[in-house]
Amino acid sequence: MSIHIAAAKGQIAEGILLPGDPLRAKFIAETFLEKSERFNDVRNMFGYTGTYQGERVSVMGTGMGMPSLSIYVHELVRDYGVKRLVRVGTCGGLVESVKVRDMILGISASTDSAVNKVRFQGMDYAPAPSFRLLHAAYLAATARKMPVHVGKIVSSDSFYTEAPDQWKLWARFGVIGVEMEAAELYTLAAKFGAEALAVLTVSDHLVTHEETTSAEREKTFGAMIEVGLAALLAR
Repeated sequence: MSIHIAAAKGQIAEGILLPGDPLRAKFIAETFLEKSERFNDVRNMFGYTGTYQGERVSVMGTGMGMPSLSIYVHELVRDYGVKRLVRVGTCGGLVESVKVRDMILGISASTDSAVNKVRFQGMDYAPAPSFRLLHAAYLAATARKMPVHVGKIVSSDSFYTEAPDQWKLWARFGVIGVEMEAAELYTLAAKFGAEALAVLTVSDHLVTHEETTSAEREKTFGAMIEVGLAALLAR
């Protein structure tokens, strides 16, 4: 048991899906996993372990933003031996070639957060995913004929920003999606020698202003979950 996770040793699999929403974690466990059992409900941040295609897999919410994700990922890897972490979440589209409900695999994660500036004493660090997980996810998405983009994303500390047009600068430099967690996930995976990937569904669009509902975000992005699971199971 760690400070924020009530699981006993051995209750969490080496591969885990990480949605931000704990209710999405519950939905994933009930919909995609067999014989799932809950290992955490501390602060209602639900976590479950079950099997998928005969392989042991876990899923757990992380909350919104890098500080929240940082706590859970740190403890999952350090205290429970998790080796493969796939974030399955939503993002905003920043370019017209990426449509709402398309999938993005984050090949890098820029950020406006100061977390890595503090961590690396003012130097810049370039957070990137595991190529093995990314390659497996891309093959899984294309095999299912899903609209998928491999591209740069940015992890923002602010959902409601004081500079509402800041995204245009990121887009000008080739960033195609904005979310709030991947940069810290990639950095912590590198720190601990684990593998990580962000598999994202575009839920809203800063160019076209199209958006999905909260209910759709919670329950209808099954393709993303299948791709995330395929990446976790890849050998």
